[in-house]
Amino acid sequence: MTRRTNRQTVPFTAQQMYALVADIERYPEFIPYCTGLRILKRTDVSGGEDLTAQMRVQYKVFREQFTCKVQLRPDELKIRADYIDGPVKKLETFWAFDEQAALGEKTSEIDFLIDFEFGNILMQKASDAVFDKAFVRMSDAFVARAHAVYK
Repeated sequence: MTRRTNRQTVPFTAQQMYALVADIERYPEFIPYCTGLRILKRTDVSGGEDLTAQMRVQYKVFREQFTCKVQLRPDELKIRADYIDGPVKKLETFWAFDEQAALGEKTSEIDFLIDFEFGNILMQKASDAVFDKAFVRMSDAFVARAHAVYK
């Protein structure tokens, strides 16, 4: 099992960062290794929206597709995605956004967690070798996107 967390303060509001991360259909435009994403189902729920989303990823010769349930909770500024179907045994992501005030400027603190496990031990070992770098690239991609969209 591979689990990583990242806590980071960014010069954008919590609402701005939530909106950017919640706009999952745009991920192929800026997330490394994401080559496609489509929403299969949208359901309004109390406090937000639940989506069923299918993502295509590619890393070198590996091409995979997986489906997740995504829970968007704008009132709580939280996003959670849980694995439904695909090549892994487990995949969970969680985002939380907190407003901060630093020297009179609006900033926010982002908590990002990803937890996954391949069913195949060889795939797990191969992913462990490159995951830290991929995790940093993915986290950085959201911040870079925020700079492009909001500055």
